[in-house]
Amino acid sequence: QVQLVESGGGFMQPGGSLRLSCTASETIYSSEPMSWYRQAPGKERVFVARIRSGRDPEHAEAVRGRFDISRDKAKKTVYLQMNSQKPEETAVYYCNVRREGVNDWGRGTLVTVSS
Repeated sequence: QVQLVESGGGFMQPGGSLRLSCTASETIYSSEPMSWYRQAPGKERVFVARIRSGRDPEHAEAVRGRFDISRDKAKKTVYLQMNSQKPEETAVYYCNVRREGVNDWGRGTLVTVSS
């Protein structure tokens, strides 16, 4: 089981930008998808973005054009650049990797968007 550690969360005002990072404890092959999900208070966890080799990065419709997922294989890290954030995007953001049909999750990092 790979360990995933998210970082970069914090407080920000609406319209601001933040970059989240997720570092894995071991090498993740480019073919293995790495994703970001988020869970707002009182709501279910939902998909945000995914990256894997051979395909264009995927972003949920709600964040398309404002969020950008990227990956540094050498650093075993996936990033989520978040721009123009909205108060309703306050949530715990989770990193995920899927390997051989098994999902591994980080513990999440809290992002609070408020004026």
